[in-house]
Amino acid sequence: MTVRGNYSIRPQPQTMRGRRWLALWLPLLCLLAAACSGAPGDGASKGSESRARSAVEDDRPDGGSDGSGQRAPVDLDAIDVALRPVVDGLEAPLGVTHAGDGSGRLFVVEQGGTVRIVRDGRLEPDPWLDLRDETAPGGEQGLLGLAFHPGYERNGRLFVNYTDLQGDTVVAEYRRGEGAAPAPERVLLTIDQPFANHNGGGLAFGPDGFLYIATGDGGGGGDPEDNGQALDTLLGKLLRIDVNASGSGSSYGIPSGNPFSGRAEARPEIWAYGLRNPWRFSFDRDKLWIADVGQEDREEIDRAPARRGGINYGWDDMEGAACYEPAVGCRREGRRLPLAEYSHDEGCSVTGGYVYRGRRYPDLGGAYVFGDYCSGTLWAVVAEGPPQQSPVELLDTDHLVSSFGVDEEGELYLTDIAAGRLLQVTAK
Repeated sequence: MTVRGNYSIRPQPQTMRGRRWLALWLPLLCLLAAACSGAPGDGASKGSESRARSAVEDDRPDGGSDGSGQRAPVDLDAIDVALRPVVDGLEAPLGVTHAGDGSGRLFVVEQGGTVRIVRDGRLEPDPWLDLRDETAPGGEQGLLGLAFHPGYERNGRLFVNYTDLQGDTVVAEYRRGEGAAPAPERVLLTIDQPFANHNGGGLAFGPDGFLYIATGDGGGGGDPEDNGQALDTLLGKLLRIDVNASGSGSSYGIPSGNPFSGRAEARPEIWAYGLRNPWRFSFDRDKLWIADVGQEDREEIDRAPARRGGINYGWDDMEGAACYEPAVGCRREGRRLPLAEYSHDEGCSVTGGYVYRGRRYPDLGGAYVFGDYCSGTLWAVVAEGPPQQSPVELLDTDHLVSSFGVDEEGELYLTDIAAGRLLQVTAK
């Protein structure tokens, strides 16, 4: 199988502030990195170190408990994490998920436009879904997201997010055909992209059964078109649509609880805004987790009630908890501060993960595990913990961590885009 782009050269590590970094080829770094685009608008950092209390409270009615009234017994410092290789031979993997159909299969998204199946620890030789004729991979473009309908076992519906040959975002539906080969697509949504970077690309069904779609701010560095705070564009947002309904002239419906539905100046698909490049988001019980890639100073993890829409995560008024534009005295009212952040002394591009809910490694239970694409570091925060936390380092690796995913049992995996490898996160 031929995929456009050379991803076979694994860079040599170098040391930076006690961490192992990788000298990356530019197209690989561009996939997720914060500011590698040479487009207009890239400039010197504007971040300040001042912090303020968010005007949007965390809304944890149990005060951070596990739901039983007792604080979750998560001791991140005591977790001894390891990585177990599962399969090699992948081409630029940047997503892993399951179909929820009881088959135990893992589906790995490859940037070049294909989806591969891992069954019983073995990589099947042929692509299960092949969109190479529709997809333009490279840099931050390509096949970026895959989500299976909650009723996939019954209805065979699946959804993908990719950049097309013109570089624009396409969200489309496929249906399982005979022999599990997907049938032709139905395009749900297209979004014009002004630049080649910051495409977002994540897809996931929420606990409410609606499809959520992550979009970047359109790229260019520093949000030159001010899309993050604008409500008349789908860029820089988390969207929510109803794929089981359709509206007037539309292939999907707008859920009645969408916060901007009915407002003439806003797009009704918007669920949350103020995002720069949300590279992976996930749901856990009643919480939504978003990892938003920063500009030049900091990377952030956001947590919010899953059923609360209309949250403003601050970009480009703020980068993380600091002012960005202007550098001092930015508007903070109504902006939600991140739960956790780290500086570019420790990484360059956050990769969002999942709260571990598997049974095989109980010490990991209740930990939200995430990583950094550049440094390879794995961190965690306590899922039911306070609204501001310092990430705890779990493991220092040489991997280019491009995505995380879980299987049907809640076990956690990650992908290394350069090595073409799928690994399982374990606890010793």
